[in-house]
Amino acid sequence: MTRTLFTNARLATMTDADGVGLIEDGALLVEGDRIAWLGPVGEAPGSERSIDCRGRLLAPGLIDCHTHLIHAGSRAKEFEMRLKGATYAEIAQAGGGIVSTVKATRAASEQSLIASAAARLDCLLAEGVTTVEIKSGYGLDLETEMRMLRAARALGRERPVDVVTSFLGAHALPPEYRNDRAGYLRLVCDLALPAIARAGLADAVDAFCETIAFTVEEVERVFKRAGELGLPVKLHAEQLSNLGAAKMAARHGALSVDHLEYLDDDGVTALAAAGTVAVLLPGAYYYLRETKVPPVAALRAHGVPMAVATDLNPGSSPVHSLLGAMNMACVLFGLTPEEALRGVTANAARALGLADRGRLVPGLRADLVLWDGEGPADLVYSIGFNRCAAIIRKGEFVKGSRDVATQFGR
Repeated sequence: MTRTLFTNARLATMTDADGVGLIEDGALLVEGDRIAWLGPVGEAPGSERSIDCRGRLLAPGLIDCHTHLIHAGSRAKEFEMRLKGATYAEIAQAGGGIVSTVKATRAASEQSLIASAAARLDCLLAEGVTTVEIKSGYGLDLETEMRMLRAARALGRERPVDVVTSFLGAHALPPEYRNDRAGYLRLVCDLALPAIARAGLADAVDAFCETIAFTVEEVERVFKRAGELGLPVKLHAEQLSNLGAAKMAARHGALSVDHLEYLDDDGVTALAAAGTVAVLLPGAYYYLRETKVPPVAALRAHGVPMAVATDLNPGSSPVHSLLGAMNMACVLFGLTPEEALRGVTANAARALGLADRGRLVPGLRADLVLWDGEGPADLVYSIGFNRCAAIIRKGEFVKGSRDVATQFGR
């Protein structure tokens, strides 16, 4: 088994509750696909291969824990409408929004969905993403939802990335069920969820609880069915209004609750008690030109872990950069650079229920990124400049090479 020692690195272990657990002048040993040891350079064990990181930052691989990568069509026209004053809700009520993407996605083949999503995914991979969550939700019928989830699984085989899938059947009402909400919920709970669980296509179940989507009571029905099938849950909640959905999700032990601009104090307390991750999505906030920010100070005070994600989707967040999302989380929401990095590593892993990555700890997966910088602030202060020098996934280089110190020397 190959042993590779990274030396002279600044190790962002992500093991501190409030920081990045930085080890100055550190070393890290990779054995096979796992981290075998880390600590001060002077205490490093021997190895067959040594890589001098020359003081660069070595951190866990990035995790984008909330995306809608699989879809067809474009909603650039709706973007233009919003610039002229139309609201997200008005566009949705007029037949645009999610429903317009549903029409295009239903008409797309599985291979075309894979091809278009691969181009979007490559943008994330170039920045050091080694794990990505991908939702369905643009089919809203069993056939298309399963096609989307199969396409997401295929991306994990075609690209050097782990794909975690979420079934988002309760995303919006499809046109054919516009006047039959109960009928559509029966389809989701009684037909789609069991079929998708049997096929092993979903790792979790998601829903959109909002005035333009589903009520708290409707989503709770979906969550109860997911629980019966052994699937964990997560939720889009409190984005445009406060319905109390976060508290309901916490009662069901949700892995994460995402958006949260309108989250109240009771919701914060509930998330803290449940250990649920708050996933912040500044891209949607930016594109929708929202003015109410998530209660970051309250989340921080109650010890709620905060993750950051792109929410990459064709309508409200066509953001293809996790580094850009980190920048926006700092500038728009007031996160520190350390919190932003935790948000796309340790806390993002927790939001997906993954205990084997997101931190630099012996025994965990050797998903690593070597950054041409000294600390988290170097990663988040600019937009459009990628400092990723090398990516190692499961102990293997997928960007850069073993002579990285020479190849990227200063």
